[in-house]
Amino acid sequence: MPPASTSRHPLRGIAFKLVSVALFTAMAALIKAASDEVPPGEAVFFRSFFACPVILAWLAWQGTLRQGLRTRDPLGHVWRGFAGTTAMGLGFAGLGLLPLPEVTALGYAAPLLIVVFGAMFLGERVRAVRLLAVAMGLLGVLVVLWPRLTLGAAASPYETLGAVVTLGAAVFSALAQIFIRRLTATESTSAIVFWFSVTGTVLSLTTLPFGWVVPSPRDTAFLVGAGLLGGVAQIGLTSAYRYAEAGLVAPFEYASMLLAIAIGYAAFAEVPAPTTLVGAAVIIAAGLLIIWRERQLGLRRDADAP
Repeated sequence: MPPASTSRHPLRGIAFKLVSVALFTAMAALIKAASDEVPPGEAVFFRSFFACPVILAWLAWQGTLRQGLRTRDPLGHVWRGFAGTTAMGLGFAGLGLLPLPEVTALGYAAPLLIVVFGAMFLGERVRAVRLLAVAMGLLGVLVVLWPRLTLGAAASPYETLGAVVTLGAAVFSALAQIFIRRLTATESTSAIVFWFSVTGTVLSLTTLPFGWVVPSPRDTAFLVGAGLLGGVAQIGLTSAYRYAEAGLVAPFEYASMLLAIAIGYAAFAEVPAPTTLVGAAVIIAAGLLIIWRERQLGLRRDADAP
């Protein structure tokens, strides 16, 4: 979870958020470019390992290096790392099987699932508006998935598998956020960010028996670049929430769809299907409804506070 805002610079927060979204989308494109030769587990290793020096340098520059290395709940970081690394691996597998805009659209299911898991595992109260938003968002997910789950000639087995693993990535991403909510009770943001990269690196090594390869110089450059971009993007995301409220910057996450369409077309000659665009629009509308509702509840809590 992002840290509480320490200052109010809305435009700066929005700028950091947009930079973060652009870098994460570019990172996904690099992973996709290398996915024909490099298995997902190996891509996770590069993404996690080469993010570590970026994050360490950032913590040292911030003067929070010691805080970032200190933890009171190492087992909590393991569980968060397992969920997050699994989400990353499934997402990278999906990138090798589906167009970039479609993977991006299905990834928007994660915030909807967080609402469901928050009620199931954290006892959070879910009111009618959020239930409506979740139902609407899941309908959008079904619209995106439908061409991949039909038995007609339009859907190949690989595309169907890609849809399943990408949706699985959204499930594990939502679970990772639940673990993060628990970690924030005892852990600093710096520690959560750093130890995820460490646990992701270690856990990715368990996929070594499943066919790691020696990447070509081109793929090596893509994978190292993905790791560095991922580390810088994580810093940008953290900085965005430092300078502006979550309700203000969160909607800019959906700019990733425009970037994914542009990069997918320019780099991979991908044209999103109409069902992808319609489903993504429904999912985005549901996500914005949840963000609006959370903002309203936050304003009400602030008004009721002494």
